[in-house]
Amino acid sequence: MDGGRQAAVAARIPGAAGLGLFPPPSARDIPAARLADADRTAELLARHAGSRRATDRRVSATVWWYSASSVLVTPVLAGLVTGIPLSARLGDLSLSLLPDGLPVAAVATAAGGEPAADLRTSLAAVVGALAEAGRMRERPLWAIATDSIANRLLDLGRATGDVPAATALAAPLADAIGAPLAMPRYVDVGRARFVRRASCCLVYLTPHGSLCTSCPRRTPAERVALWEAAARWF
Repeated sequence: MDGGRQAAVAARIPGAAGLGLFPPPSARDIPAARLADADRTAELLARHAGSRRATDRRVSATVWWYSASSVLVTPVLAGLVTGIPLSARLGDLSLSLLPDGLPVAAVATAAGGEPAADLRTSLAAVVGALAEAGRMRERPLWAIATDSIANRLLDLGRATGDVPAATALAAPLADAIGAPLAMPRYVDVGRARFVRRASCCLVYLTPHGSLCTSCPRRTPAERVALWEAAARWF
Protein backbone atom coordinates (compact mmCIF):
# COMPACT_ATOMS: atom_id res chain seq x y z
CA MET A 1 0.00 0.00 0.00
CA ASP A 2 1.23 3.48 -0.88
CA GLY A 3 1.86 5.52 2.26
CA GLY A 4 3.64 8.39 0.52
CA ARG A 5 1.17 10.98 1.74
CA GLN A 6 1.53 9.76 5.31
CA ALA A 7 5.33 9.85 4.94
CA ALA A 8 5.01 13.58 4.28
CA VAL A 9 2.99 13.93 7.49
CA ALA A 10 5.47 11.84 9.48
CA ALA A 11 8.35 13.98 8.24
CA ARG A 12 6.84 16.92 10.14
CA ILE A 13 6.53 15.01 13.43
CA PRO A 14 9.64 14.23 15.49
CA GLY A 15 9.48 10.68 16.81
CA ALA A 16 6.85 9.67 14.27
CA ALA A 17 7.88 6.01 14.39
CA GLY A 18 7.18 5.87 18.11
CA LEU A 19 3.69 7.22 17.45
CA GLY A 20 2.87 4.41 15.06
CA LEU A 21 3.18 6.35 11.82
CA PHE A 22 5.81 3.98 10.36
CA PRO A 23 5.17 0.20 10.19
CA PRO A 24 7.96 -1.75 11.92
CA PRO A 25 9.71 -4.21 9.57
CA SER A 26 8.84 -7.20 11.74
CA ALA A 27 5.08 -6.51 11.78
CA ARG A 28 2.47 -8.11 9.54
CA ASP A 29 0.19 -5.79 7.58
CA ILE A 30 -3.57 -6.32 7.21
CA PRO A 31 -6.39 -4.16 5.82
CA ALA A 32 -7.97 -2.19 8.66
CA ALA A 33 -11.40 -3.17 7.32
CA ARG A 34 -10.86 -6.62 8.85
CA LEU A 35 -11.48 -5.09 12.27
CA ALA A 36 -15.12 -4.59 11.27
CA ASP A 37 -15.49 -8.38 11.04
CA ALA A 38 -16.38 -9.87 14.45
CA ASP A 39 -14.94 -13.30 13.63
CA ARG A 40 -11.58 -11.93 12.50
CA THR A 41 -11.45 -9.58 15.46
CA ALA A 42 -12.17 -12.52 17.77
CA GLU A 43 -9.12 -14.29 16.32
CA LEU A 44 -6.92 -11.30 17.14
CA LEU A 45 -8.36 -11.14 20.66
CA ALA A 46 -7.71 -14.82 21.23
CA ARG A 47 -4.11 -14.43 20.11
CA HIS A 48 -3.56 -11.40 22.33
CA ALA A 49 -5.30 -12.99 25.31
CA GLY A 50 -3.03 -16.00 25.02
CA SER A 51 0.07 -13.84 25.12
CA ARG A 52 -1.19 -12.11 28.28
CA ARG A 53 -2.62 -15.26 29.87
CA ALA A 54 -5.96 -13.50 30.15
CA THR A 55 -9.10 -15.59 30.54
CA ASP A 56 -11.89 -12.99 30.71
CA ARG A 57 -13.01 -12.13 27.17
CA ARG A 58 -14.34 -8.70 28.15
CA VAL A 59 -11.07 -7.75 29.86
CA SER A 60 -9.02 -8.99 26.93
CA ALA A 61 -11.13 -7.03 24.43
CA THR A 62 -10.91 -3.84 26.48
CA VAL A 63 -7.14 -4.03 26.98
CA TRP A 64 -6.62 -4.79 23.28
CA TRP A 65 -8.84 -1.88 22.20
CA TYR A 66 -7.04 0.58 24.45
CA SER A 67 -3.92 0.13 22.31
CA ALA A 68 -5.60 -0.63 18.99
CA SER A 69 -7.85 2.44 19.04
CA SER A 70 -4.86 4.75 19.53
CA VAL A 71 -3.20 3.22 16.49
CA LEU A 72 -6.36 3.42 14.41
CA VAL A 73 -6.93 7.15 14.95
CA THR A 74 -3.30 8.25 14.64
CA PRO A 75 -3.09 8.91 10.86
CA VAL A 76 -6.14 11.17 10.68
CA LEU A 77 -5.13 13.06 13.84
CA ALA A 78 -1.55 13.48 12.62
CA GLY A 79 -2.97 14.85 9.39
CA LEU A 80 -5.08 17.37 11.29
CA VAL A 81 -2.11 18.52 13.37
CA THR A 82 0.21 18.94 10.38
CA GLY A 83 -2.33 20.33 7.93
CA ILE A 84 -1.94 17.41 5.49
CA PRO A 85 -5.30 15.60 5.58
CA LEU A 86 -5.20 11.81 5.88
CA SER A 87 -8.14 9.46 5.58
CA ALA A 88 -9.83 7.82 8.56
CA ARG A 89 -11.83 5.41 6.38
CA LEU A 90 -11.15 1.75 7.14
CA GLY A 91 -10.82 1.01 3.44
CA ASP A 92 -7.94 3.49 3.21
CA LEU A 93 -6.01 2.15 6.21
CA SER A 94 -3.48 -0.62 6.63
CA LEU A 95 -2.65 -1.94 10.12
CA SER A 96 0.66 -3.44 11.23
CA LEU A 97 0.27 -6.27 13.75
CA LEU A 98 2.71 -7.78 16.22
CA PRO A 99 2.75 -11.58 16.50
CA ASP A 100 0.39 -11.32 19.49
CA GLY A 101 -2.30 -9.64 17.36
CA LEU A 102 -1.80 -6.11 18.69
CA PRO A 103 -1.80 -3.26 16.13
CA VAL A 104 1.29 -1.06 16.46
CA ALA A 105 1.07 1.17 13.39
CA ALA A 106 -1.44 2.36 10.83
CA VAL A 107 -0.88 3.80 7.37
CA ALA A 108 -3.42 5.89 5.48
CA THR A 109 -3.20 5.60 1.72
CA ALA A 110 -5.54 8.41 0.74
CA ALA A 111 -6.23 12.03 1.50
CA GLY A 112 -8.75 12.88 4.16
CA GLY A 113 -12.33 13.69 3.35
CA GLU A 114 -14.56 14.54 6.29
CA PRO A 115 -12.50 13.59 9.39
CA ALA A 116 -15.37 13.55 11.87
CA ALA A 117 -17.81 11.67 9.64
CA ASP A 118 -15.18 9.16 8.55
CA LEU A 119 -13.99 8.60 12.11
CA ARG A 120 -17.53 8.06 13.30
CA THR A 121 -18.19 5.48 10.58
CA SER A 122 -14.91 3.65 11.17
CA LEU A 123 -15.17 3.65 14.94
CA ALA A 124 -18.79 2.50 14.86
CA ALA A 125 -17.92 -0.42 12.60
CA VAL A 126 -14.97 -1.58 14.70
CA VAL A 127 -16.67 -1.00 18.06
CA GLY A 128 -19.68 -3.00 16.91
CA ALA A 129 -17.52 -5.93 15.81
CA LEU A 130 -15.37 -5.78 18.92
CA ALA A 131 -18.36 -5.66 21.26
CA GLU A 132 -19.70 -8.78 19.57
CA ALA A 133 -16.33 -10.54 19.70
CA GLY A 134 -15.73 -9.52 23.30
CA ARG A 135 -19.33 -10.18 24.40
CA MET A 136 -19.62 -6.75 25.96
CA ARG A 137 -21.47 -3.46 25.65
CA GLU A 138 -20.34 -0.86 23.11
CA ARG A 139 -20.38 2.18 25.40
CA PRO A 140 -17.15 1.36 27.34
CA LEU A 141 -15.39 0.92 24.00
CA TRP A 142 -16.58 4.34 22.84
CA ALA A 143 -15.24 5.83 26.09
CA ILE A 144 -11.84 4.31 25.34
CA ALA A 145 -11.99 5.81 21.84
CA THR A 146 -12.55 9.22 23.44
CA ASP A 147 -9.42 8.83 25.54
CA SER A 148 -7.42 7.52 22.59
CA ILE A 149 -8.25 10.64 20.58
CA ALA A 150 -7.37 12.87 23.53
CA ASN A 151 -4.14 11.03 24.31
CA ARG A 152 -2.95 10.88 20.71
CA LEU A 153 -3.54 14.59 20.15
CA LEU A 154 -1.60 15.27 23.35
CA ASP A 155 1.23 13.02 22.12
CA LEU A 156 1.28 14.81 18.78
CA GLY A 157 1.30 18.19 20.50
CA ARG A 158 4.26 17.20 22.64
CA ALA A 159 6.09 15.85 19.60
CA THR A 160 5.54 18.99 17.53
CA GLY A 161 6.12 21.38 20.42
CA ASP A 162 2.63 22.89 20.46
CA VAL A 163 0.43 21.08 22.98
CA PRO A 164 -2.24 23.83 23.15
CA ALA A 165 -2.80 23.82 19.38
CA ALA A 166 -2.99 20.03 19.09
CA THR A 167 -5.25 19.46 22.07
CA ALA A 168 -7.54 22.32 20.98
CA LEU A 169 -8.60 20.06 18.11
CA ALA A 170 -10.08 17.45 20.47
CA ALA A 171 -13.33 19.13 21.54
CA PRO A 172 -14.58 20.30 18.11
CA LEU A 173 -13.67 16.95 16.56
CA ALA A 174 -15.50 14.99 19.26
CA ASP A 175 -18.49 17.32 19.02
CA ALA A 176 -18.66 16.75 15.27
CA ILE A 177 -18.40 12.96 15.71
CA GLY A 178 -21.19 13.09 18.26
CA ALA A 179 -22.59 10.64 20.79
CA PRO A 180 -21.84 8.03 21.97
CA LEU A 181 -18.32 9.47 21.80
CA ALA A 182 -17.79 11.51 24.97
CA MET A 183 -16.07 14.89 25.14
CA PRO A 184 -12.27 14.60 25.67
CA ARG A 185 -10.99 16.29 28.82
CA TYR A 186 -7.60 17.64 29.82
CA VAL A 187 -6.13 18.89 33.07
CA ASP A 188 -3.10 21.16 33.48
CA VAL A 189 -0.72 20.41 36.36
CA GLY A 190 2.27 22.70 36.60
CA ARG A 191 3.65 23.08 33.08
CA ALA A 192 2.22 19.78 31.88
CA ARG A 193 -1.10 18.76 30.40
CA PHE A 194 -2.67 15.35 31.00
CA VAL A 195 -5.77 13.53 29.81
CA ARG A 196 -8.54 13.27 32.37
CA ARG A 197 -9.74 9.89 31.27
CA ALA A 198 -13.33 8.82 30.76
CA SER A 199 -12.47 5.12 30.54
CA CYS A 200 -10.75 2.29 32.37
CA CYS A 201 -8.61 -0.02 30.23
CA LEU A 202 -9.08 -2.90 32.77
CA VAL A 203 -5.37 -3.73 32.61
CA TYR A 204 -5.44 -3.94 36.41
CA LEU A 205 -7.51 -7.12 36.00
CA THR A 206 -4.78 -8.86 33.99
CA PRO A 207 -1.95 -10.86 35.58
CA HIS A 208 0.57 -8.44 37.15
CA GLY A 209 -1.55 -5.45 36.05
CA SER A 210 -2.17 -2.32 38.12
CA LEU A 211 -4.17 0.91 37.95
CA CYS A 212 -2.86 3.45 35.43
CA THR A 213 -1.79 6.93 36.55
CA SER A 214 -4.93 8.64 35.21
CA CYS A 215 -7.33 5.77 35.87
CA PRO A 216 -10.81 7.06 36.81
CA ARG A 217 -10.91 4.33 39.47
CA ARG A 218 -8.31 6.27 41.46
CA THR A 219 -9.43 8.95 43.86
CA PRO A 220 -9.05 12.55 42.64
CA ALA A 221 -6.31 13.10 45.25
CA GLU A 222 -4.36 10.09 43.99
CA ARG A 223 -4.55 11.25 40.40
CA VAL A 224 -3.41 14.77 41.26
CA ALA A 225 -0.46 13.46 43.26
CA LEU A 226 0.61 11.21 40.39
CA TRP A 227 0.18 14.00 37.84
CA GLU A 228 2.24 16.34 39.99
CA ALA A 229 5.03 13.76 40.16
CA ALA A 230 4.92 13.23 36.41
CA ALA A 231 4.81 16.99 35.70
CA ARG A 232 8.29 17.40 37.14
CA TRP A 233 9.67 15.75 34.00
CA PHE A 234 8.22 18.43 31.71
